[in-house]
Amino acid sequence: MILVVLLLVLSCKETKRYHDKQPANELISNAGSLSDVYEFQAKLNAEFKNPETSPLPDRYRKNFASLDFFAPDSTYQVMARITRTPEALPFLMPTTTGDRTEEVVYAKISFKLNGKEHELEVYQNTELRQQANFKDYLFLPFSDLTNGEETYEGGRYLDLAIPKGDTILLDFNMAYNPYCAYNAKYSCPVVPKQNRLDTPIRAGVKAFDK
Repeated sequence: MILVVLLLVLSCKETKRYHDKQPANELISNAGSLSDVYEFQAKLNAEFKNPETSPLPDRYRKNFASLDFFAPDSTYQVMARITRTPEALPFLMPTTTGDRTEEVVYAKISFKLNGKEHELEVYQNTELRQQANFKDYLFLPFSDLTNGEETYEGGRYLDLAIPKGDTILLDFNMAYNPYCAYNAKYSCPVVPKQNRLDTPIRAGVKAFDK
């Protein structure tokens, strides 16, 4: 969810993540405790209830109680090996409205989940990485075999922070939907085909039932 500084396509609120101007000021850490997952869910619900920060149209927000989450599952907390790609060149990532946002592949991450080996790319926005508050911010869009049924058809996102070593903890319990899953006015980066997982990820936010 971003564009141009993440999206100059739309003037959106600063508290939103990767579907508009910039992610939240407090990055979600690469944490894996149950309390962190519940805190993530509570903060997301509070954001959706607040008319100043909610992506929901008023007709949905006024009766909003909670997003639908999968039950927290440690199966989807995996340690991944990170291989940095310092020579990667910026590219234009398509968005749901036909615009582009300039990204660079920061690294490739590999891990085992559900008995299979997987590899994904993580990205940095070229504008955001120049800002002190977001120089460590990494964006991980992904899709999986639950999309279009249990989860949003366009895939989901994870917010990460650059690790000091060569491993990074992926907590898919903190996977969230792009704002265009709730409101078509938002412009959201499209999940690249290389980030399509050939396995179901039954963790994080489910599809929104209007």
